[in-house]
Amino acid sequence: MYPLAIAALVMVACKSKKEEPRQQNGGPQAVIVDVIIAGKNTVSNTIEVNGTVIANESANLQPEVSGRLTYLNLPEGTKVSQGMVLARINDADLQANMQKIRVQLDLAQKNEARLKKLLDINGINQADYDAVLNQVNTLKADLDITQAQIDKTVLKAPFNGILGLRMISPGAYVTPATILATLQQTDKVKIDFTVPEMYKDVIKAGKSVNVRTSAGSTTIKKAVIIATEPQIDATTRNLKVRAVLDGANVNPGGFVKVLIETSGNNSSILVPTNAIIPDAKAKKVVVVKDGKGKLTDIETGLRINGAAEVLSGLNVGDSIAVSGVLFVRPNSQIKVRSVKKIDEFLGQQ
Repeated sequence: MYPLAIAALVMVACKSKKEEPRQQNGGPQAVIVDVIIAGKNTVSNTIEVNGTVIANESANLQPEVSGRLTYLNLPEGTKVSQGMVLARINDADLQANMQKIRVQLDLAQKNEARLKKLLDINGINQADYDAVLNQVNTLKADLDITQAQIDKTVLKAPFNGILGLRMISPGAYVTPATILATLQQTDKVKIDFTVPEMYKDVIKAGKSVNVRTSAGSTTIKKAVIIATEPQIDATTRNLKVRAVLDGANVNPGGFVKVLIETSGNNSSILVPTNAIIPDAKAKKVVVVKDGKGKLTDIETGLRINGAAEVLSGLNVGDSIAVSGVLFVRPNSQIKVRSVKKIDEFLGQQ
């Protein structure tokens, strides 16, 4: 009987060892996270957005009619004045037609003058005189039409600016689709940029903004807002803005940074951007309370060096998970590993 008792004890011990892992793994494991404690932080009232430089005036130089170039004056990279002749197209046929019309007009005017004298003494009827007068007016109209066609063979600079690279050679046959060169007015340029719609109230015509024209540069230029798009982009919820920058040595198409002073809060709650969970309808963060994680909707404002300003949804003193947030489910068990400070996340992008 003693051996049977020992065997029973061994079987119980083995069973308890096998059941032990099931007891340890029976419930859901807690998600290990780091947290920060929500508190008021100083937030700069300056937002920084990307901008694109565009010429104050820009045009592709194209002829209005087809023909062979008889004159080409496109000094690449040089300044030209408004009205300067840049190209001419062969207009010999039009000039000949012009001369023909002038001869016909001269004869018609002489006939009209003779018939006018006869009409004054009732030597002819009014209908005969009206026919000759109509011929004179028709020839004058033909003269104007031919002159307009000749004017179209001359390409002039539409404004003061700098010529780009020449795309054509003298003597080439061109059409209205042919681009001879480009003309850019760069002594004054425009800056196009977009801002979130929440800042639409601080964007007004006449407001000055600061522009950093090159990466890493400390030189700041002033630009003045001249207009905004009436409609906010429905996809990005951004407002397109245009400002004018005077006296800056920047090329159209270049990239700049635009710094805008706003009237935002000087003291706000900040959370790291990597702690924010984007959602189709809202942005969320994980708030840890009583050992459980709660997904909370928030509204964000400015983004500052790896952190985002929280406008609503959080209170001072809330514990916000800043790591492992993608593993947290509603009301899941949370184990806090450490408490971080927001300063540890600033400067991270």
